[in-house]
Amino acid sequence: MSNDFRQAALDYHSGPVPGKISIELTKPAETQADLALAYSPGVAEPCREIAADPEAAYRYTGKGNLVAVISNGTAVLGLGNLGSLASKPVMEGKALLFKRFAGINSVDIEVNTEDATSFIDTVANIADTFGGINLEDIKAPECFEIEAELGRRCSIPIFHDDQHGTAIVTAAGMINALEIQGKRLEDAVITCLGAGAAAIACMRLLLSMGARQENIYMLDRRGVIYAGREGVNTYKQEFVNNTDKRSLSDAVKGADVFVGLSGADLLSADMLLSMADRPVVFACSNPDPEIRPELAHSVRDDLILATGRSDYPNQVNNVLGFPFIFRGALDVRASAINEAMKIAAVKALSELAREPVPASVLSACGESELSFGPRYIIPKPVDPRLLERIAPAVARAAVDSGVSRIPYPEGYAPSMGAPR
Repeated sequence: MSNDFRQAALDYHSGPVPGKISIELTKPAETQADLALAYSPGVAEPCREIAADPEAAYRYTGKGNLVAVISNGTAVLGLGNLGSLASKPVMEGKALLFKRFAGINSVDIEVNTEDATSFIDTVANIADTFGGINLEDIKAPECFEIEAELGRRCSIPIFHDDQHGTAIVTAAGMINALEIQGKRLEDAVITCLGAGAAAIACMRLLLSMGARQENIYMLDRRGVIYAGREGVNTYKQEFVNNTDKRSLSDAVKGADVFVGLSGADLLSADMLLSMADRPVVFACSNPDPEIRPELAHSVRDDLILATGRSDYPNQVNNVLGFPFIFRGALDVRASAINEAMKIAAVKALSELAREPVPASVLSACGESELSFGPRYIIPKPVDPRLLERIAPAVARAAVDSGVSRIPYPEGYAPSMGAPR
């Protein structure tokens, strides 16, 4: 990071006021009469209604358009365990994205504990305040336990975006890339470098969409997770492969797909050359990918490459998913974001990339032309159609799978405002 960019980032966060989010009023508060309605004595009336029927909170408060972004700071970006307070800029940033892309009010909450039980209790005790909870930057394997237990204890969607947001966007791009390469997910041999939260969620979702367990080779810091290997935790056990492959070089040879969620420069040119014809490479380590795009394209001209960076084509960016997924979930008062809703988001995102790109998106991205192909397998984050495609697909899946509290709204068109 250059000194100029570093200073620009610090200036952005510090001025003209510190931070990235604020609170706005939705009701008039200018007169004595306004204040009598806003607070005592008028506020007693909605309190009574909610006490009689908790669902009335969606009518009389902002609960239905409010998401909490919650972290303990144990896995902040690629920076590691910085602690809860140092995670606050990231959580404020996530709140900014919720508002900017889906009109969802969001607040950040940093919980100062690394103890999973304490974290779970804290979040569960405040959950009813919100319409949904976005968990963020919590290290594995605790993140799996935390999300699962909160899902059992809470009646609102609990969504760990590092897992599922990454998985949804990755799966959408993967389906499109494989199609362009003339391959099918059901047949693809997939090497996944990384065995943390994002990697496990990505492989789980690909399995849900048709990938075959025996075709997935997952690697952690000790190499391939193979049958009989000692010291493999419960979550990695899901991806044990009965194989004699041990190293990344072994696992990537002949593979159709490489998914990297690990660290910089770990996929060599020779490894890339050893992959199958027309390979798909998702090198998503940030800020530095597992192989530099310039190197990858210099050694193979038949590959499709995606990274997590905005300065290269095919950016795998979670903002393509979570704002719109929550918009759809909130608008039907979903109690969870389940597998059906995730798959619906994948399909909507995948299909949108196949459509002509509006001039406004080209202009915003500084592009003269974008069309479905090796350099455009997934939509751009600034595409306004993301809201109108993903949110309804997610809302419909919530209704159809039985986790919504209200029917699918007649004539539903998601907006940047609160649900009615």
